[in-house]
Amino acid sequence: MMRTFHRLVLALVLLLPHVSQAAAPPAPPRTSSGELQGARWRLDVPAGWNGELVMLAHGYEPVGVPQPSPMPANDSTASLLAAGYAVAQSAYASQGWAVADAVVDMERLRAHALSELKDVRRTWILGFSMGGAVAIATLERLPRHYNGGVSLCGANLPGEQLANDLLTTLVAFDYFFPGAKGLPRQGLASAEAAALPQMDLYQGIAAALQTRPAVAAQLATRLQVSVEALPGTISLHAMILHELATRAGGMPVGNLTTVYRGFGDDKAFNAGVQRLAPAAPAQRYVREKLALTGALKRPLVIQFNNNDPSIVPRMQAVYPQLAEHAGATPLPRVLPAVGEGHCGFTDSQVVEALKAAAAPF
Repeated sequence: MMRTFHRLVLALVLLLPHVSQAAAPPAPPRTSSGELQGARWRLDVPAGWNGELVMLAHGYEPVGVPQPSPMPANDSTASLLAAGYAVAQSAYASQGWAVADAVVDMERLRAHALSELKDVRRTWILGFSMGGAVAIATLERLPRHYNGGVSLCGANLPGEQLANDLLTTLVAFDYFFPGAKGLPRQGLASAEAAALPQMDLYQGIAAALQTRPAVAAQLATRLQVSVEALPGTISLHAMILHELATRAGGMPVGNLTTVYRGFGDDKAFNAGVQRLAPAAPAQRYVREKLALTGALKRPLVIQFNNNDPSIVPRMQAVYPQLAEHAGATPLPRVLPAVGEGHCGFTDSQVVEALKAAAAPF
């Protein structure tokens, strides 16, 4: 009888729905925010902080884009917090190609974050797009403050080289599509083009490219982007170069002696392309304020996306070559490309790239 009773009890237990002890939700991160010398910032610290700080450098933000306050978190913040890292990020004191400002703003924020956190075991800098250049410039100039860094989808070029690349795009478009409807006759590098609203500029470029599809395809091949991405790439290059010229006080680069290759009939192209002289103070600005030398003394991980229309293969090869020429120790670790487009990383890929910076080189 007792055995039968035990069997009945066991059967009832098996038939009853399983009631689990639900795990308590994780405690929310502790967040603080404010402003330092005109740059809004935020600091997020997870409940299970691992003692490591990530300084997160955001990418290019066009001048005039509204800036909410308090500063919102970058999309990758949550995954970094879940992995145990504290995350500090600055909105930078200025918009546009703000690499020089951003290096200063990030350093000011790093010092402030240390005053809040205490006992930080290791500090990393991680940047996306233009923030990749911020991360690399920071590691070159302030290595003593960092254990290493990561540049994801980064514009990892010295400022003068970047500006030259942008100028090439604009004068090449003007050569192949002179007098395009809706665009200034003076060309895309002119002050008249700088004054055009970005959408008007994009639409004028897109309409012109459609008038000569074979030439557009040739230009896309030379610029290493798809035909579909070409209007956006050209208009973005114009926006960044003009913003950089405003910041530097004049056209930062020129092409008076440049010999171009890869544009079909190169002899005709070099004879007919528009030639511009740089403004000397602006040229000094990009050479000094936006310099990257390759002289690294801390681990750096670099990773790109497949088919990125903004950071194309010719740009991706620049910094590893600079570092090798400069005898960087250690040399940057370039991870295989993942995802598609510009900054198309998953949350886990961002965390894995950061972990790769901590792994032995």
